[in-house]
Parts: sequence; C-alpha cells; structure tokens
Amino acid sequence: MKLFKNTKGKLSEVSFNPFKLERDIQSLVENNTVEIFDLDFISSEFKIGEFRLDSLCFDKETNSFVIIEYKKGSSYSVVDQGYSYLSVMLNNKSDFILEYNEKCSKNIKRGTINWSQSRIIFISPSFNTYQKNSVNFTDIPFELWEVKRYSNDTISLNSITPNSKESINKISNKNKSVINDVNKEVKVISQEELLSKSSQKIKDIWYNLEEKLIDGDFSDTRFNYKPGYNRFSMLNNKVICYFNFQKNKIKIDIIGGTIYQKNKFSKQFCELDDFKNLTTKRYKPWKDGTTKQLEYSISVTDVNQVQYVVDLIKQKYNSLS
Repeated sequence: MKLFKNTKGKLSEVSFNPFKLERDIQSLVENNTVEIFDLDFISSEFKIGEFRLDSLCFDKETNSFVIIEYKKGSSYSVVDQGYSYLSVMLNNKSDFILEYNEKCSKNIKRGTINWSQSRIIFISPSFNTYQKNSVNFTDIPFELWEVKRYSNDTISLNSITPNSKESINKISNKNKSVINDVNKEVKVISQEELLSKSSQKIKDIWYNLEEKLIDGDFSDTRFNYKPGYNRFSMLNNKVICYFNFQKNKIKIDIIGGTIYQKNKFSKQFCELDDFKNLTTKRYKPWKDGTTKQLEYSISVTDVNQVQYVVDLIKQKYNSLS
C-alpha cells in the first residue's frame, strides 16, 4: 500500500519511518493508552517475581487489568509469554491491586476486579505468520497490534483479528498445564455464548445485521464480546453502540455522546435523525452528577427493521470516522 500526502492537489509519497528502539514504541503507547485503547495507564516496567511487565493498564469498562508488551523481533512465542504473564497475574492478585492503588491514588478492593476479563496486548512493527497463527483461536485472551510510523509523523495501528472457530484447549503445548490453569479463570466471551438464550428468530436477525455491518462501509471497526453484551466500536475503542441479546429481541443502545457542565458537548457528538421515531432517547447520568451521556435505544424484533437500524448506526459511525 502506498501512502501520499495531499498538499493543494500535489501528492508527495509518505515513506516508512521505522522505530529504532522497542522503548520508542513503549513511550508512544504509554503516553496515549486512553486515545489508543481506552485504557488507564498504571505503571511501566512493573516487576513481579521473575517477570518485568512492560506496561500495566486498567480497563474501567470491565474492571480488569491489561498487560501490554512491546516487541521489535519475531523470535519469541506469543502464547508461551502471554499465558506465563496471565498466570503470574492470577497468582499475585494482591500485588496488582496494590500497584494500581499506589500509582493511581485509588482504593479498589480485590472483590471489585473482574479477573475473568484479564488480557494481554502485544504490539510490534510486524508479526510473523507463526505468531499470527498461534493466537488464531476463539478463546485466547491476547490481542496482536502492528504499529507503523511514517515520515509525516502519522502512526498506524492494525489489529490482527482471529478468524478460527477452534479452541486453544485442543492444541498440545509444552505449557499446557499453565494454559489450562489460566483458562479456568480467564474467560473469553464468544458470540455463541451471548446468543445462547435467544430464539432462532433473533439469532437469524442478528446474523443478518452482523453481515451488513461487516460487509458494509464500516471500516476500522470491530465487535467486542463482553460479559452480557456485544460492543461495536472503532479500532480505537470509541463506542458506536451496544448490542444486548435477549430471548425475543435485540436491544441496541447507540451512543450519541457526552454532555458536560454548561451544555458543553463531547467531540464528535451525534444526534440521530430517527425519522421513524423508533428509538427511545435518554440521558444517562454519570457518577459525578454533572455529566450525562446521550443514548438512543431501540429493540429489534423483526428482520425488516435491520436496514433502518444499520442506517442509524451509520450516522453515529460517520461522526467518529
């Protein structure tokens, strides 16, 4: 793929500007964890036992810890390292909580952490085929992101998305016992699990809607399966909408945006043009009592609603892209 900068109609090619050091990537990400992944940064080079974790972060949406590791080479096993790090986390929970409380001046309790949603993010300029295939499972709690820097200071981040329906438990590995121990506590939510209580009619409606979102003009987006819901978001985790699967309907909450004090609106705020008046508009208050979030809720019970819902979601997507 060639990239060009457009200056008053004149194109000039944008070339790669490779990162010289792994630390360069780490500094860039640690200074922008909220913008890139919507994660709160906790600490750098957190030492626990014999391990030193590159970046420790916290996901407020799921109340879980996230470890970020940076790589420049390709001579390492993503699976072995990832499961080793998750294992040391689960065996030293109090140390992670203490690190969070000390570095972030908070006071979270052990019981409030959702350890089942713990995960590892690997970031590298490139991953080889073996590394990509090694995480190509439905239930592996890792993410691979390729990062590139260009001569005009543009940064790109590309998610390597698994497309297999196989379970990691079916493979043989020298760390099989570690994998089994971690998977007893860490749970990767699947689409099938979220749809398990829905009727076949609702499942068919969802497959139709999902196909339109995947095949439509919704680039740089992904589904995020969380306990109880499916989040549709941009790759930078800016939320477009939430899907909640019930027995006889799909409840969809499209996020309009945030309203702060004195009616100041968040960037890319979006008010939907719902000319059929099918959505319920509500303002969800935040804990601070002064901030609220605009949401549009709609319940889908018929396949004939799908295209209209896609058009509504598209309005929110356009405000973010």
